[in-house]
Amino acid sequence: MEKDNFKLVLSTERPPKEVFQTILKVRDWWTGYHNEQFTGETEKLNDVFHFYAAGGLHQCTQKIVELIPNQRIVWLVTDSTLGFVEKSDEWNNSKIIFDISKKENKTQLTFTHEGLTPEIECYNSCAPSWTRYLQNKLMPLISQTKL
Repeated sequence: MEKDNFKLVLSTERPPKEVFQTILKVRDWWTGYHNEQFTGETEKLNDVFHFYAAGGLHQCTQKIVELIPNQRIVWLVTDSTLGFVEKSDEWNNSKIIFDISKKENKTQLTFTHEGLTPEIECYNSCAPSWTRYLQNKLMPLISQTKL
């Protein structure tokens, strides 16, 4: 039986290339809510980057393990500490997936956090946080992007 991974589907008028390029600029959209710090590179296969939210709320290291231009980006969470749950390494070895496709006259972005399921403690905090970052930070940035 397949797990109920967190998934969010968004759409935009922008072409897949612009969506893809904007997602790769992770530091531009995965910051701004909790005084976060961001280090590392995010644009090539095997790039590694680190996200840190102030006060030890959340820190994690990701590696880009799949990169198909204008179609798919996959991050592997290699190390993670969630300071607000008992099992602080719940994200370890999970995958964060961005699938980009054309759907009629729009570009569809399907975000999946493989391993973020309702059974784990952080789900009720992490799922709404992902939604907020994607809808309120990433999508407006995509709308402004012109390559």
